[in-house]
Amino acid sequence: MVPDNRNFIIFKKHRRLTRLWQFLFTGWGLVMVAALVAGAVFTKQLLWTPISAINMIDITSNQFKMTDANFSGFDKNNQPFSISAKTARQEYDKPDIIYMENVNGTTVRMENNQKITDHIRANFGEYDQHGRNIRLIGNVHVDSSNGDKITTPEMVIRL
Repeated sequence: MVPDNRNFIIFKKHRRLTRLWQFLFTGWGLVMVAALVAGAVFTKQLLWTPISAINMIDITSNQFKMTDANFSGFDKNNQPFSISAKTARQEYDKPDIIYMENVNGTTVRMENNQKITDHIRANFGEYDQHGRNIRLIGNVHVDSSNGDKITTPEMVIRL
């Protein structure tokens, strides 16, 4: 039997096309990796992506988000406090501050040797863990157990 040379020619052509495809595929793969690295270097953002539909500012600013968050502890006078929020979040740039929405809370204070409990509501709040204070913003209501009531647009509570 005589070997047919046409099979070898087709095989050689196929092999050349395979090599060309591998070269182009590897080259484009390197170009894509280089583009990702260059984007991270030029924009100075670690979480860089070429997909424009993703809002990176929103992702980096709302990294740590909680729902139905509760915080509690003791103030400088060793009196208990508690804060709850519908949603709370922390940001990379300010890890000590917790931004809250729909805030409710209670604080206890001593006045004339009598414990007074304050029930607090606000639209928004900022809890500074390091500075030990709570800034309440928007429609702030305070109802105290001694009958006092406060309504104000903004209030700061030092713990």
